[in-house]
Amino acid sequence: MGNIRKQTILSSLLVYIGFGIGAVNIWLYSLQSGPFSPEQFGLTRIFFDYAQNMLAFGALGVIPVIYKFYPYYKDNLPEEKMDLMTWGMISSLGGLLLILALGWYFEGYFTRLYTAKSALVVEHYGWMMPFAMGMLLFSVLEGFNWALGKSVLSNFLKETLLRIITFLLIVALYLGWINFQQFIHLFSLQFLIIFLVLLVYLIREKKIHFPLSISRVTRKYWKKMLGMQALTFGGTCVASIAATIDVFIIAGFQNLQAVGIFVFAQYAANLIQVPQRSIQAVSAGVLSRAWKDKNLKEINRIYQRSCINLLLLALFIFGNIWLNVSDAIQVLHIKNEYAQGLSVLFVLGMVRIIDAGTGLNALVINTSTFWKFDFYSGVILLAFRLPLTYVLIREYGILGSAIAELIAYSVYNFIRFEFLRRKFKMQPFDKFTLYSILLAMVAYGISFFITLPLQGWPAILVRIVLFSGMMIIGIFWGKLTPDAHQLWEVAKKRWEGFRNPTGE
Repeated sequence: MGNIRKQTILSSLLVYIGFGIGAVNIWLYSLQSGPFSPEQFGLTRIFFDYAQNMLAFGALGVIPVIYKFYPYYKDNLPEEKMDLMTWGMISSLGGLLLILALGWYFEGYFTRLYTAKSALVVEHYGWMMPFAMGMLLFSVLEGFNWALGKSVLSNFLKETLLRIITFLLIVALYLGWINFQQFIHLFSLQFLIIFLVLLVYLIREKKIHFPLSISRVTRKYWKKMLGMQALTFGGTCVASIAATIDVFIIAGFQNLQAVGIFVFAQYAANLIQVPQRSIQAVSAGVLSRAWKDKNLKEINRIYQRSCINLLLLALFIFGNIWLNVSDAIQVLHIKNEYAQGLSVLFVLGMVRIIDAGTGLNALVINTSTFWKFDFYSGVILLAFRLPLTYVLIREYGILGSAIAELIAYSVYNFIRFEFLRRKFKMQPFDKFTLYSILLAMVAYGISFFITLPLQGWPAILVRIVLFSGMMIIGIFWGKLTPDAHQLWEVAKKRWEGFRNPTGE
């Protein structure tokens, strides 16, 4: 767990730097005196969700195959003869053609659905294509980077550099150097830029090769790889539609302003997922190796640690967000419309806590020989999500979408939890899970009532110090996770080494 913990901390740090820059971007998007309307902000989020769906279809299920089978190539072939990425890139090029065909096919549908209430989507539809193509190419290369155990770099590019580019574009619009039309054109090229950066790095480091001859590993495993790819393709498409359908339904039923408000709340809730995203990137290769070696003890240990660690981090982050979000909207001069999304933020926060608290269940299943179950559970998720989202958005607006997500993902995670418990006797929860939830509730209650007389920045700062301090003390005093004490010992040793580098 040491290497996973080290890379997770570094990845999380880079991701949080990226989210910090992203928070500045969101603030600039939503400033009362800023040039962006909620509709224009909503359009930028439509770009991401559209590209996510095009990625699911265009990747053709190849990304999990890359990090699942990479250990077999590494153990049996020299690097220059590994043809895994040759077939991965050929598959993604076929996916590009599929994306172009899908984009052309759905253009009329988008025009009919969004002309009345979300005309900006129709106006800028064509520029979603290069955005989606860039996301596809980068994601395929990122999957290989995960297999190499170099997730820190790809996390920096996707989570940090991408937001730096967005920040520069927003500043250019603020300064009048570009107009909104030009902003969208440049915005659509971001993923293509970070794809080229990652490709050049891997080529220069001689970590990626594209041999054209078929290796003996490919000849041996191609049927299994193709079978996994086909089913994973279906599962990925199902999961992507389930994860993004709400934004499209909101844009159709209401308007892009409602999308902007929803995504504002969604962005704040997604801060909770940063550690989970980091540990997923780091653990993919490790879990693939452990399944290949049939090391169930190591898999169970990673699964258990991920559940308690991610639960504590999720509670810590959400507590600080929910204590301070109302004051933050006021002191940061954010448009009043965005306050309508606070109830959405609370419900989505619950979704993220549940998802974090169930750890790496999806990745554990996806890297095992039972990866087909991920597809089946994804179908169940979509079967819940689509009708729930449609009905609840129609009845309750953007809050209905959050409620639908809470119900669907609760069922989804319970099914995956039960599968691992029954199939492998992996049950990650214990008394420390309950103690962690109680600790967060007590820390929240004390912080809330003590600071009731305060407002603005003083209230925010005092709440952060109080809540964070009680959570950290409670984690160490209650010994809620062994990683906390191990991390503390590592920090002490490094501090001693810094103070006394000669060892005297």
